[in-house]
Amino acid sequence: MPDPLLIDMFQRLAVALGIGFLIGVERGWKHRDAPEGTRAAGLRTHAVIGLMGGTTGALLPAIGAVGFAAITLAFAAAFIVFKVRESLKDDDVSVTGTIAGLLVYAVGVYAMWGDLRIAAAVAVALVGLLAFKEALHDWLDSVTWKELRSALLILAATAIALPLLPDRTIDPWDAINPRELWFLTILVAGASFAGYVAVRVLGGDIGVLAGAAAGALVSSTVVTAELGRRVKTGETHAMVAAAAAALAAAISVGRVIVLLAVTAAPLVPEAGPALAAAVVMFVAAAFALRFFDREGDKGDNSQKLRSPLDLWSVAQFALFLGGVIIIGRIVADEFGQAGLLPFAATAGLADVDAVTLATGSLVRGGLDPAVGAHAVMIAVLMNTLAKGVIAFVTGGWRYAGLYFAAALAATAAAAAVWFLVTPFLTPMFRQGASLAPSLLG
Repeated sequence: MPDPLLIDMFQRLAVALGIGFLIGVERGWKHRDAPEGTRAAGLRTHAVIGLMGGTTGALLPAIGAVGFAAITLAFAAAFIVFKVRESLKDDDVSVTGTIAGLLVYAVGVYAMWGDLRIAAAVAVALVGLLAFKEALHDWLDSVTWKELRSALLILAATAIALPLLPDRTIDPWDAINPRELWFLTILVAGASFAGYVAVRVLGGDIGVLAGAAAGALVSSTVVTAELGRRVKTGETHAMVAAAAAALAAAISVGRVIVLLAVTAAPLVPEAGPALAAAVVMFVAAAFALRFFDREGDKGDNSQKLRSPLDLWSVAQFALFLGGVIIIGRIVADEFGQAGLLPFAATAGLADVDAVTLATGSLVRGGLDPAVGAHAVMIAVLMNTLAKGVIAFVTGGWRYAGLYFAAALAATAAAAAVWFLVTPFLTPMFRQGASLAPSLLG
């Protein structure tokens, strides 16, 4: 029988070598045009560094802390000397390559004694940072001081204020939990900021479909209105704009699914399949419309969108979300759970994210998931119709008609799944959830 400890040692050394090889591929590819022998560290060197780190880590029980420190210092000194010579030769003051080489060694050592998943994750993160140097610099060049200041203030408030906020309801209606409200607000703002960054980085170098998809992570309503304006001014064709608006709607509905999965998992079996069907149909409609209009188009919505981490924007959403949660609680107390449906229809016209998060909060407070799923579905439907009206006002009847055609197809698909498939899937999901604890136990 093979020795399990020996097999584990070989596996860990292989991971250490693989980490160095991965970083070396990126470093070697970036300097592939340099003559042989002019680079201090390329593919082979980084692979050897990773293996050296793993070997040094394996030797630690035998050589002790002093021996380990001596080998590490000798490696670091030699590596830094050669990187300094390379920097002087290239007249390059960047220290990134030096830090990357030292980190490869450190992760190689960690791979021998730590969690291999963490070691692999660190390696992937490192190679990503190295590979996307130009994109990161371009993004940094495009960020304004106002955007950076807002993001830093919100992050600081989250890291400092969130743990200090009371984790209990504080209002007379027993609806608002300050810590939960702030967390949900930052969750949506963070997702929106990711889309905002995509728009700012990609800008006008992408097609109108990709621009709409990225912009929809910030606001699909703004994207729909902006596309309508461009149709009216002749900057784009109605069919292209309708395809982009349909894709933005797909992103918006997909975002609802993600929010449900993160904040209200019991609603996913109820509403998830139907919402997923709507996403698929919206995407299919978008590419069908784009296929029938073969004229290329470029678009840049980045200048029309305000940073979602702007302090006022975050405060507005927090106030709106808090109001929706309170009104939802009052409606549920006064009129029963069925009273939430007309409320969701009204609030969904303004912001489907707020309704989704508020419904999740009510479900955690005891609301029947079936009623919550109905509320979310109605909010999504009303929000989709509202964007159709916006499309008509901003872009005219042809743009709006094509968008409504895509929306009708998505609604039909969602309704078919909701009435024909969900009744069979939901009991299965619930049964699986009830069996999971016993199986795990």
